[in-house]
Amino acid sequence: MKLKKMHMLGIILGLILVGLSFLFWGNFNLLLFLMGLGIGIGVLPFIIDIAFESRRNTEIDEMFLEFSRNLAESVKTGTPVSKSIINLASRSYGALSPYVAKLANQISIGIPVNKSLETFAYEIDNPVVTRAVTLIREAEKAGGDIENILESSAQSIAEIEKLRKERTAAISSIIAQGYIIFFIFIAIMLVMEFKIMPITQGLGGLGLDLSGNINAQNLNSQTVDLKAAAAKASAEQNSTISPFLVLLLVQGFFCGLIIGKISTGNIRGGLRHSFVLMMSAFLISTVSKLIWHY
Repeated sequence: MKLKKMHMLGIILGLILVGLSFLFWGNFNLLLFLMGLGIGIGVLPFIIDIAFESRRNTEIDEMFLEFSRNLAESVKTGTPVSKSIINLASRSYGALSPYVAKLANQISIGIPVNKSLETFAYEIDNPVVTRAVTLIREAEKAGGDIENILESSAQSIAEIEKLRKERTAAISSIIAQGYIIFFIFIAIMLVMEFKIMPITQGLGGLGLDLSGNINAQNLNSQTVDLKAAAAKASAEQNSTISPFLVLLLVQGFFCGLIIGKISTGNIRGGLRHSFVLMMSAFLISTVSKLIWHY
């Protein structure tokens, strides 16, 4: 991925926010919140780029299906492949249009169709397009029935698109369930951190032995207030990164990767889900901690 102006702007803003966070060195929760927010802003442009790239690939798949059908119909009428591609360059194919125009320009200046198609597939860098173009190139090189090859390629791409849309529709509810379960998990972790853990640490300060019985000797030697012990434990946790937050971030990262693998078929597609889940967990946890202690 090449660095763009959007990436540089996000990195600069993120570094500025991380630098400003050190002004609140005495307030660990606020420092952690601003630092995490700065890191999130720095990473956000890259996640947006991945999301746009995924959308671009989806549009290219759909438009290449239309292009393949039009090319097959044109060749069926007796027009050579090279002339058909040049004629199709004037049509609109969305995100695929610049590549079709470049392909037509290369053919029009005398570059062989085989070489032009190779460049076309290389620049698009899409598995569906690469597979179809390879079949067309081999058929054109071997002197086979190019009409049938083009028609078969169009049918194959249509089947792939149909299966992809069916899979997307089938797993949309699973993705929603994954998000819902994760936010329920966040709620459970917050209850554990703010309600249950201070109580258990406070009880530990009262001198409970391993069997759960109160140690009378400790009670006679000192009187410990439960609320004071809980407050002390909470104050100690307030100056360190909560293990619950670490657990949420790890869970969000891998949960997002799994969602992406299920929905798009590749791990990279899950990075945007991981980012959303991790940032949601971080913001909810740190803001809750700020509100709870202040």
